[in-house]
Amino acid sequence: MAIILTNDDGIDAPGIKALQQAIQAHECIVVAPKRQYSGCGHQVTTHKAIHLEKRALNEYAVDGTPADCTRIAIDQIKQDPKWILSGINAGGNLGTDVYISGTVAAVREAAIHGISGIAISHWIKKPLVIDWEVATQQTARVLQTLWNYSLPPKSFWNVNLPHLEPGAKEPEIVFCKPSIDPLPLSFRQEQDWYYYQGEYSQRDRTPETDVDVCFSGNIAITLISL
Repeated sequence: MAIILTNDDGIDAPGIKALQQAIQAHECIVVAPKRQYSGCGHQVTTHKAIHLEKRALNEYAVDGTPADCTRIAIDQIKQDPKWILSGINAGGNLGTDVYISGTVAAVREAAIHGISGIAISHWIKKPLVIDWEVATQQTARVLQTLWNYSLPPKSFWNVNLPHLEPGAKEPEIVFCKPSIDPLPLSFRQEQDWYYYQGEYSQRDRTPETDVDVCFSGNIAITLISL
């Protein structure tokens, strides 16, 4: 089955390389941004040309956003992909993050066009550093699970991997509901300048939501509908 891979961290990010490793048994086409677009939401480019660079067989760098990548991919490169996968994002996309995330926007755009999609992110628990080999293994487990599920029309999966200490037990895969709690609002003021300093790890953890599941050390999977 044909699979499109994209992200919002850029085509050279380690996360998309890890995602390729996780699905190496399947045909995949990489169509990803030339640079980082983290936090760009569902921004699209409509008032200027979008440059497309073919870097290698089945690898394209797009001078545009993640949602642009999905649009270009399904209109100009592969009209009938089975799946569009976005990630692995370096940082969580939990709960209300889905409105901000470029990673998630790429698969939301796919869902708009009736194509199945999975957004995959890795929460960062500072000061730990992501082990991409572990992330690849966990992602492969998740994909083997989700391939066997029927995805309702106009919806997509949002996956968040936990950040575990080395040697921690294998996380469980938990299907849960997305948190609707707000992110922490905290700003530091310097004259007329305001610097956001909310701590991601201090966000509310309503029980049984994706935030709580992921922060508790398990893989959180939510079904998101348009």
